[in-house]
Amino acid sequence: MFGVISVVFFLFNILPGDPARMMLDQREDAQQLQNIREKYAFDKSYSEQYLLYLNDLSPLSIHSQNPSSYTNLKSKEYHFYPLLSLKKYDVILKYPYLRTSFKKSGKSVSSIIADTLPNTIVLSISSIAIAIVLGLLVGIIAAIFKDSWIDKLALLFGVFGMSIPSFFSAILIAWIFGFVLHDFTSLNMTGSLYSVDDYGRGEYLSISNLILPALTLGIRPLAVIIQLTRASFLETLSKDFVRTAVAKGLSFKRVLSKHVLKNSLNPVITAVSGWFASLLAGAIFVEYIFAWNGLGKEIVDALNQLDLPVVMGSVLTIAIMFISINILVDLIYAALDPRIKMN
Repeated sequence: MFGVISVVFFLFNILPGDPARMMLDQREDAQQLQNIREKYAFDKSYSEQYLLYLNDLSPLSIHSQNPSSYTNLKSKEYHFYPLLSLKKYDVILKYPYLRTSFKKSGKSVSSIIADTLPNTIVLSISSIAIAIVLGLLVGIIAAIFKDSWIDKLALLFGVFGMSIPSFFSAILIAWIFGFVLHDFTSLNMTGSLYSVDDYGRGEYLSISNLILPALTLGIRPLAVIIQLTRASFLETLSKDFVRTAVAKGLSFKRVLSKHVLKNSLNPVITAVSGWFASLLAGAIFVEYIFAWNGLGKEIVDALNQLDLPVVMGSVLTIAIMFISINILVDLIYAALDPRIKMN
C-alpha cells in the first residue's frame, strides 16, 4: 500500500497544470489563487506535499495547533479522536482523508466514492457470479466429455472470450441486445442500477439495466474459468486417489463431488480472486459505455476534468480492495486444501 500511495502521488503531481487554477475553473483572481495554494499546500515542495498526503491518509496523524495551518483540526475536514497533545502538535486517530474534489464544489472524495463504489461492487459481483456458475458447469461438462463436440465448443468459446477486448464486446452487446433485439429483450443500451421515472417523481430500482454490463464484464473471467476448470478436472481425474475411490466401488457421481471437485478448485479460486479484483478496475470501460453510475465511470469523468483528488482516491480504494481480496484468498486456500498448513 505504501508503494501504491507513493506511485500514485508522484505520478499525478508531475502532470502539467496548476491545481489551484483547476479549482477556480480558470477564473483569474490572484488573491484566491494564493489562498487556495496555501490552504492545500500547493505552494510547498513535492516532498512536503508528499508528507502531508501521507499524514492525511494515515489513521494516526500529527496536526499543528496553529489555526492558520493547513492541518488545522478545526477545519472540520476530519472526524477524529484526540489521542495525545504535545507542545505545538496534536496526535489524533481518524479515518483516512482523501481530500476534496476540484470540480464538485468541494465535495469530499470519500463521499463521491461512497456514492459510486456500491454500484461497481454490485456489477463486479454479478459478473463474477455469472462467470463462476457457468464456468464451473461448462468446464466440468467439457472435462467429462473430453474430445467431444461439447469440449471443442467450450475450448473455442474460451479462446474467443479471452481474446475479445471488453470495450469492443460492450459496444457489440449493447448494440445487438439493447438496440437490434430491443423489442424481444426489452433491455436498454444504457442505464444504471437506479433510474428516474419519466415524471421525475423519484428513483426506482432497475435490475434489467444490470444484465448487459454484467454479461459483458463476465465474458473474459468466464472463458478463463472454463479452461482452468476443464484442465484441473482432467488432471485430478488421473490421480491415484481417484482411481482408488473408483476401485472401492464408489459411484462416479460421488467421486466427482467428494474427491475431484474439492481438489480441483485451487486454480479456479486463484483465477476468481484475481479477476474479481481486476473487475473493479476493468469496469471502467464497461461502465462508461453502458452509462453505469459506478466508480469506473466516475474515474473517466474525473480524468476528463483533471479532478486529480477523485482519481487518486479511487485508485487507492481499488488497490486496497485488491490487496484485501488476495489475503482472503490465502485463507480460503487453507480451508479447501488440508495440505496447506497455517502457523
